[in-house]
Amino acid sequence: MDWTSAIALLFGMIIGLMLLGMPVAIAFLATNIVGAYIFIGGTAGIGQMLTNGFGAMTNFSLVPIPMFLLMGELFYHTGLGQRMFNAIDRLFGNIPGRLAYVTVAGGTGFAALSGSSMGSTALLGSLMVPEMMRRGYNKYLSIGPILGTGGLAVIIPPSALAVLLATLGRTDVAALLIAGIIPGIILATLYFALIAAWTLLDPSAAPGYLAEKVPVSEKMRLVVVDILPLIGAIVLTIGVMISGWATPTEAAAIGCVSVLALAVLYRSLSWRSIKASVNGALRVTVMAFLIIFGSATFSQILAFSGASFGLISWATSFEASPMTMLFLMMAVLLFLGCFMDQLSMMLLTAPIFFPLASSLGFDLTWFAIIMLLTLEIGFTTPPFGLLLFVMKGVAPPGTTMKDIYLAALPFIACVFLLIALIIVFPPLATWLPSVAVR
Repeated sequence: MDWTSAIALLFGMIIGLMLLGMPVAIAFLATNIVGAYIFIGGTAGIGQMLTNGFGAMTNFSLVPIPMFLLMGELFYHTGLGQRMFNAIDRLFGNIPGRLAYVTVAGGTGFAALSGSSMGSTALLGSLMVPEMMRRGYNKYLSIGPILGTGGLAVIIPPSALAVLLATLGRTDVAALLIAGIIPGIILATLYFALIAAWTLLDPSAAPGYLAEKVPVSEKMRLVVVDILPLIGAIVLTIGVMISGWATPTEAAAIGCVSVLALAVLYRSLSWRSIKASVNGALRVTVMAFLIIFGSATFSQILAFSGASFGLISWATSFEASPMTMLFLMMAVLLFLGCFMDQLSMMLLTAPIFFPLASSLGFDLTWFAIIMLLTLEIGFTTPPFGLLLFVMKGVAPPGTTMKDIYLAALPFIACVFLLIALIIVFPPLATWLPSVAVR
């Protein structure tokens, strides 16, 4: 069987099973079994596939995934996230569009501590949208910043999705986590600038109202008591990686312990919150590890069938520039983002895209950041972006999907602008990992 027939069989079977309603992980497992039987060698090939899959899941570099997820779940269920939002809200005073700024600032902090896009969107949507609409905010300005900051969790460390992508792409986990810091800060800044321009051009989008006047002494207390300790947890987790004092796995454990310590300090830790946090982290971890199992075996089957080599040889045979190939890969991700979730997209594309990026001479950390940002756009791409449906579930009655689609567009434009900046100025993604001591 030539490589075109092999790739048509493998991808066609996956897509066909998914269209029939089969869960993504099971569709990949079934395809892998058939592929192993055909291309690796009958029942012995299936046994080898299972051995390779389980070997991939015992990789030490995967430990940060459950630890970062648990860190975020604890931050949410212990009420530390709500505490930080309340403090930021009181600090912003009477700035035009104040609640939109609070959403971006608080959402950035939540993204850094949780690493969960859906969790961030659900929390912000249920807390901020009703309040902004009650105060007369434009519905697009109420919903848009939440969709934008929800996606920040994809690149701001600690990001479980970044750990997973680095593992699938066989690149440095710590480098990719560190590389997300500067782009994450730039993206949050772009969101602030967008809100400022929006409220300047259309003051009616965020009507002013008299906020509670907070004395300077109270502001100092809010910063010291409710904000700095939580920022300290983020700085500690990232700092020990940048300094080389800890691996990503050890940093994830330190992050979990720091959030637990804060919850104890604020007397907000209970058995109920611990149980809910472990349950939430366990559900997502099992799904992620099934994805890893499927990806490890799928990439090997692609190699055994000759599909990987054939596809890369075919793609590089064109007289297209590396940048053109990059844009084509981004176009594939954007198209898939209209119909698939991010984990499925990573599983489907990483085994092909990373070897292709390497053959084109791209820095794999730089490429992974661009891929993460493109996946982030997929979170809010109509018609089936996951965050669009999360927002629909928590938005006030009467909010239509069209409202949510339109609200997302300006913030999607900010992500495209950031991708362009990283392509033109690669050090935005590569400088910090290069100077970090590892």
